Amino acid sequence: MAPNPPTNDPTPPPTLTLKPGTAWSDAWQRCLTTAPEAFQADRVLNLWASSWQQDGRPLPATSPVDGSPIAGPPRLDAPTAQQAVRASLDQHRAWRHIPLAERSARVSATLDALSEHRELLALLLVWEIGKPWRLAQADVDRAIDGVRWYVDNIDRLLADRTPLPGPVSNIASWNYPMSVLVHAMLVQALAGNAVIAKTPTDGGVACLTLACALAAREGIPLTLLSGSGRELSAPLVRSAEIGCVSFVGGRDTGARIATEVADLGKRHILEQEGLNTWGIWNFTDWPSLTAVIPKLFDYGKQRCTAYPRFVVQRSAFDEFLSAYLPAVRSLRTGHPLAVADPTAPVPTLDFGPLINAAKAKELGDQVAEAIDRGAIPFHRGSTADAHFLPGQDTSAYLHPVTLLNPPPSSPLHHAEPFGPVDTIVLVDTEAELLAAMNASNGALVATLSTDDPATYERLAPQIRAFKTGHGTPRSRGDRDELFGGFGASWRGAFVGGELLVRAVTDGPAGERLPGNFPDYHLMP
Repeated sequence: MAPNPPTNDPTPPPTLTLKPGTAWSDAWQRCLTTAPEAFQADRVLNLWASSWQQDGRPLPATSPVDGSPIAGPPRLDAPTAQQAVRASLDQHRAWRHIPLAERSARVSATLDALSEHRELLALLLVWEIGKPWRLAQADVDRAIDGVRWYVDNIDRLLADRTPLPGPVSNIASWNYPMSVLVHAMLVQALAGNAVIAKTPTDGGVACLTLACALAAREGIPLTLLSGSGRELSAPLVRSAEIGCVSFVGGRDTGARIATEVADLGKRHILEQEGLNTWGIWNFTDWPSLTAVIPKLFDYGKQRCTAYPRFVVQRSAFDEFLSAYLPAVRSLRTGHPLAVADPTAPVPTLDFGPLINAAKAKELGDQVAEAIDRGAIPFHRGSTADAHFLPGQDTSAYLHPVTLLNPPPSSPLHHAEPFGPVDTIVLVDTEAELLAAMNASNGALVATLSTDDPATYERLAPQIRAFKTGHGTPRSRGDRDELFGGFGASWRGAFVGGELLVRAVTDGPAGERLPGNFPDYHLMP
């Protein structure tokens, strides 16, 4: 009998399964056990007047990971939120007189509790906002480590400063619940303020509820409310009781809040989006660019410091492609908790889903429209190597796309996509380079890759970004690193290190805080 002919068929990939112990039901049960005061069998609670309240109308919610049901926010109406704001003012008046040593001890105890429950907080972030395990853990760790720096330095940072007249009101986006929102809340409380936070509409309510429950047990005066931005805007922004408004989000909402707080003369910190750009000019160190490209896709570029736009010298475009394409083709996406072997660790992914299926569709439609109007697609990610469970809902996933020359009529030309879509603009002169890098009237970060240090020193000051890197990406930063924005990307006080404490405290009479205010702009 003749032998069977050789086959060239590849070995089929192993069937993936959910890592045991990581299901949403597992995380929820652990929340019920860890903080029964804040979680009930079918809902989370709001925190105000120093107690957990069973009010608000719970909304249905689904995980971006696989479309399965998870806990939704218990949305309050405006009158109830106004009661909560008044109660927070009562907390503020008492807390501001607590000795600094005791405030520091309570915040330190909160950090110890967050550290103890680090893995549960991270698991909630995976299910609620789709972060891969590595990035979810990093979000928790950055919050803890960052606040510890403030505890260690707070005596120096608070010298000759006093708490604000009223509590700080926080309205933040969903993408960094721990390292941005919880971090800010604990520093604001450490500085002597009661703190109010609105849970983001799109995700993170369970993670924030658990973090606030651990803090409230230590006597930190926190208020955590859920509700629509339109319904809660008046009590959380315009209330006379509020001492400062801190906002992280899009320009449209930020502009409305900026108008309101300016009319009221209220202290404010408004971090808004900007189109962060990476310029390539007289550059030859292509291996360094290849190495950094995958890192720029962390969390699917759903970050305020993501780089979605490359401005490339036309004569170097072929070399840029040779460096860029292998890197972007190496990206791994998929279900953050899917494993081939139940004993194996969870996968190391560059990103998972976008925040929801609606965002994935919106961005996909923008890409299709840009191509119809003349943009040139030269990379589209494939589903062939995606890391999914059999039959799972993948409607919130968008594979990487790169477009050349998006048309001016496309939102991708002038706005941040907040997803894994890169656009490239080719330029021939330094003037064109600067104009393209400043397309959005202000940004948070930018980078210029050029071999000549003198060229960088000459061009970098003309780039309208708060932080500009020389061939390396810039980030929000931790601990004592300052952060802000230029143009329409930032209104109000800058933050980071000493500036964050100054933004939420009062100093000498006539003090002018560094930041972008209606009547002045002051760099630190």
